[in-house]
This record gives sequence, structure tokens and C-alpha cells, in this order.
Amino acid sequence: MSVLQHRLLTEIIKRFTSPDREGRPFIVAIDGLGGAGKTTFVHDLANTLKKVCTINVLHMDDYIVENEKRYNTGYDEWFEYYYLQWDIACIKNFLEKVHGNAQELTLPFYNRTTDTVVNINKVFAANSILLIEGVFLQRKDWRKFYDYTIFLECPLEIRKERVLKRDTYIGDVSAITKKYEKRYWIAEDYYLTKEQPLQQADCIWLAQ
Repeated sequence: MSVLQHRLLTEIIKRFTSPDREGRPFIVAIDGLGGAGKTTFVHDLANTLKKVCTINVLHMDDYIVENEKRYNTGYDEWFEYYYLQWDIACIKNFLEKVHGNAQELTLPFYNRTTDTVVNINKVFAANSILLIEGVFLQRKDWRKFYDYTIFLECPLEIRKERVLKRDTYIGDVSAITKKYEKRYWIAEDYYLTKEQPLQQADCIWLAQ
């Protein structure tokens, strides 16, 4: 474990174990743009923190809506990605309930194989840590519910190289690049300008 990793873990545990903390799940947001390494980061973080307490992990890409609600809607592709990819109001409602110590909730899980949404039950113990990983987590309506926010900052060229290797389901390199240029990267730039996540986060983690 590096010195920086140790400092991060120490800070999270310090806040989680604070006697002044409310008796509800401690919510940590792992924010970052596409290809920044959020999934790997949260996996490693969860494996370490589970030695301290119960850990729940939510990947926001598991809670997107069906294709017909986010594609070919008549809006620009970047708008579809930013505003229609997730049910923003539903997620706000979920965060509000967890923040209010609702310990058993039903969440709309997206099944990619069937392009359908099914309800699943999740339990969030009061003395636990909830790690939420995804893009655009610091929307104004969401960020007030987080106890600690980490933003993974990673250069565009590194992120681009990763998504070109990862997202082969889209097609060849040309097709992947075209989709990112029209849908994802514009939305990410919009997010950086609108919500200023680097300025809002508690921790900026320089990802590689």
C-alpha cells in the first residue's frame, strides 16, 4: 500500500468512526470520467475496507434505463447520455432514503442481455460503508448525500486508449471513436463545466 493509499483509507475510516457521525450508512462516491479506472479502484478500496466494517458497492452502470429511453429520443446524443442514461430522480430518491437510514430498499437493476429492468432488494446496515462508483456522481441533486467524495482524475489520452480496447462491442476503432466523440466526451466536458467536480470533491486521486 502506498503512502497516498494509506492516507485516503485513514481519512475515510476516521470519518466513518467519528463519534459525531449519524447512525446510518456512510456514503462514499467514487466519481470520474469514462476509462479513469473507477471499477478497479473501488474493488481495491472495498477489499481493504471490508476488514473494518460491512461494505456495499453500487456500480451506477447497473442502474441505467432501457435502450428506448436513452437512444434515438430526438435529443443530441450527449444530452441522452447525460440526462437520460439514468433515472436521475429515482437515484436521488434512493440516495435520500439511504441517507435517512432506510436499511432495506428495492432498486431497479438493468439487465443488459434482455434490455429490461428488474427490481432487486438491497440491505444497507446502519454501521456500514456504501461505495458508489460511476460517472457524473457529483450532480447537484446527488452530491449533498455523500459523506466523502473521490474524483479519479486521468488524462484523456490514457482514458481514450482504455476505452478503445475495452468497448469493442461498439465496433472497430473508428466506430468506438465516433460514438465517444458524439455521445460521451461532449457530455463529460459539459459535466466538468456545469458541476465542477474537481473543485467539489473531497479527494482528487491521480489515476494512471
